[in-house]
Amino acid sequence: MLVKTKNYRLEKKDYIRMALRNILLQQWWVSLIVVAICLLYLWIPSIWWFIGAFTAAGLYLLFWWIQFYGVTQLEQGKMLFERFSYEITSQQIVMKLNAREGMPMKWDQIKSAKVTKEAFVLFVNKAQLIHLPFRIFTTENERKFLTSILKNKGLLKA
Repeated sequence: MLVKTKNYRLEKKDYIRMALRNILLQQWWVSLIVVAICLLYLWIPSIWWFIGAFTAAGLYLLFWWIQFYGVTQLEQGKMLFERFSYEITSQQIVMKLNAREGMPMKWDQIKSAKVTKEAFVLFVNKAQLIHLPFRIFTTENERKFLTSILKNKGLLKA
């Protein structure tokens, strides 16, 4: 089966939000470091443990926000924010700019996938993702087909 979607462009602010949320979920253990630094208060009571921990956490968030914001500004990252239509089969995803220009992407290039309440999000790496809102699919069967592909490829938990 071939699924053809409507044209869609990922907005830059949505990309930054989704990428930042993904990296924070992947690196959840960083919050344990913040808590551990705060617990040093029990050893040597000082408010500076809290100030240092929350300053470091803020700088960590700022670092990743700058990374993802930078992707939106670089020439290499511009292709993430083009208006694409997608042709999805069980072998590959073709990201099409128009009827003649497209870029195929094999399923083995996708590292993980997530289904939210309004979209499929396919993660290529930490900085690249493919956002497929449900509204770009013409029928419910196309969404079910994509869900079955993602499950068969092991990208979604069954």
